[in-house]
Amino acid sequence: MLANIVLGFLWGGITAYVLLAGADFGAGFWDLLAGSATTGADKRRRISASIGPVWEANHVWLIFALVVTWTGFPSVFAAIASTLYIPLTAVAFGIILRGSAFAFRGAVTELSLQRAFGAAFAASSVVTPFFLGTVAGAIASGRVPLGVAQGDIITSWLNPTSILGGILAVEVSAYLAAVYLTRDSQRANESGLAMYFQRRALVMGVITGITAGLGILVLHADAPLLFNGLTHRGLPLVLASIVFGGLSLLLLLLRRFVALRLTAALAVVAVLWAWGVGQYPDVLAGVIKVSAAAAPDQSLRFLVVSLSIGSAILIPSLVLLFSLFQAAPAQRLSEGR
Repeated sequence: MLANIVLGFLWGGITAYVLLAGADFGAGFWDLLAGSATTGADKRRRISASIGPVWEANHVWLIFALVVTWTGFPSVFAAIASTLYIPLTAVAFGIILRGSAFAFRGAVTELSLQRAFGAAFAASSVVTPFFLGTVAGAIASGRVPLGVAQGDIITSWLNPTSILGGILAVEVSAYLAAVYLTRDSQRANESGLAMYFQRRALVMGVITGITAGLGILVLHADAPLLFNGLTHRGLPLVLASIVFGGLSLLLLLLRRFVALRLTAALAVVAVLWAWGVGQYPDVLAGVIKVSAAAAPDQSLRFLVVSLSIGSAILIPSLVLLFSLFQAAPAQRLSEGR
């Protein structure tokens, strides 16, 4: 029972990270494709204004997930960290490079430096979610054996399922970012930018749907356990994702950008939780179950109490932060302050 409660906290943190930090990474994707320093200036200004006040806070959820894993499921954390240290190191460097480049770009005035820092920010915004996706693919396809450094450090994350996970992570991030930016642009009375991001959300939504559909064939051949879980226990959530995804595309066409944020997020959440439900009760697919991987009850009891108290403080604080930001005057948003 305690192990499942901890697992629920862990999956909730991962969900928050995908929805919030994922959109931040996706904003960097669109920054990369915004155009030259002149033609892309208004788009980059909107992107910076939208993610500036909150992007650092979103990484709280990654730290949260790491702490819960190594405390609640220490053997699983050891197996993942020792087998997948190459992509995880790439993720760490990507997050550091992305954050520093984003901060420095806003602080310098020379165009050449702005371009250099902007390129670093945008490139790391694509590379980081890709490697996170490969880690997820490795875990979901059963390529992380129990024990320290027992898995292949290359093929564990460089395989069809992991590559699929990396591509989907980039696409989902870009889709969420475009969806969120449509509403931010509309709220700031930037109708031209709202339509610009609307078109890109439509395109990326279709591309992501096609990739996910073709990905079923990849999973059937390369990750049969995951495929079986998604087509049985996780099937209702997979179908829910299809419904929410289709509804999101319709809302995009109708320019219902407020409702669109909810349906787009639900489509992504449904896919993520379909993986979790399909893989349950395994923590590492085909390797170890939740009950066997969990820490002793004493540790879990302390962890559940700590997580409950911490969540009661953290979640309202983040809600307040986002509420204040969303209610900011359009002028402040457009200036990125």
